[in-house]
Amino acid sequence: METREVTGRSVEEAIEIALDQLGVERDQVEVDVISPGKGGILGFGAEPARVRVTLNTPPTDLLTLARLTVDSLLRAMKVSATSTVRPQEPGQEDTIEVDIEGEDSGLLIGRRGETLRALQFIVNLVVGQRAEGRVVLDVEGYRERRYASLRTLAMRVAERVSATGRSMTLEPMAANERRIIHVTLADNSRVTTESTGMGEGRKITVYPQGL
Repeated sequence: METREVTGRSVEEAIEIALDQLGVERDQVEVDVISPGKGGILGFGAEPARVRVTLNTPPTDLLTLARLTVDSLLRAMKVSATSTVRPQEPGQEDTIEVDIEGEDSGLLIGRRGETLRALQFIVNLVVGQRAEGRVVLDVEGYRERRYASLRTLAMRVAERVSATGRSMTLEPMAANERRIIHVTLADNSRVTTESTGMGEGRKITVYPQGL
């Protein structure tokens, strides 16, 4: 079960901090007061209150699970970063998008987003054991910047292939990135796209239309 030990200027403040971190209401947790704290005299000898807050039952809703899982991973990795859940779009209740920001956020991206994809895989593996749906992670807007770059690349390659009449094969990409290339060029009447290769070496080749 999810447990937090939190300090505050008072017991009630410590409880409120823990509830905010867990994203739950007061009736969803059990509270153990480890230390009520001491006020001290003119600030001297003061001690913070400390409480242990435990979820009564594991959450099963996608949003809460996503937030708890991401925050737990960040703490375990000891990186200085925080997560924020984006507002859900109508009709997209089965997808939770989580943004990560902070001093160490760059470490979570990795080479060409490899670390970010691995984190997303782990989060979905954990969340999928208790809830149905999908969690999408982004770090400092990296994913959208990468997708914009891929769209630009796709259009530039399509122009070159169309002009030269010769096919071009791009570097290996993850499935979600290959999809961006395919979708971007789907309505281009001058070229066609095809994925080839296996596993992490899978690539996209752009052909002149008719070949």
